[in-house]
Amino acid sequence: MEREILLLGDARLYQVCNPVRREELAAMPALIANMRDTILAYRRKMGAGRAIAAPQIGVMKRVVCMCLEDAPVTFLNPELSFPDGEMMEVLDDCMSFPHLLVRLKRHRRCVVRCRDLDWTEREWALEGDLSELLQHECDHLDGVLATMRAACPRDFVMRAH
Repeated sequence: MEREILLLGDARLYQVCNPVRREELAAMPALIANMRDTILAYRRKMGAGRAIAAPQIGVMKRVVCMCLEDAPVTFLNPELSFPDGEMMEVLDDCMSFPHLLVRLKRHRRCVVRCRDLDWTEREWALEGDLSELLQHECDHLDGVLATMRAACPRDFVMRAH
């Protein structure tokens, strides 16, 4: 079921999320289905959208859902590390502020450790746009928005409708 996306300024977007506990796994498939449906609805409406973090739909849990195709990839309790210091500049966008782009720097490469829906520990090395995407979503889990990472007031750009 598609859920309402919280918008910039909503106090819940600035909260640190709680870890998912193993005993909460039974509730995760329904949450992931809602997150996937929300991504796909946003994509139909806006022509963009690849991932969402649970707090963006008001669920204060450390869950990220990524839909690169139509099948979701789930990250429970993701933790990022950065194998080197190489950075890249990006124009970051977000479903919580759909018409605003923010120029900022992200790590070119990251390694994510997380749990999947079977509670199996997983690890992936990501690079480029996927690294940037997961860093953005994990920021949401810590109550950090891309707007907070802008280096100066000139780093904001309005997207044409």
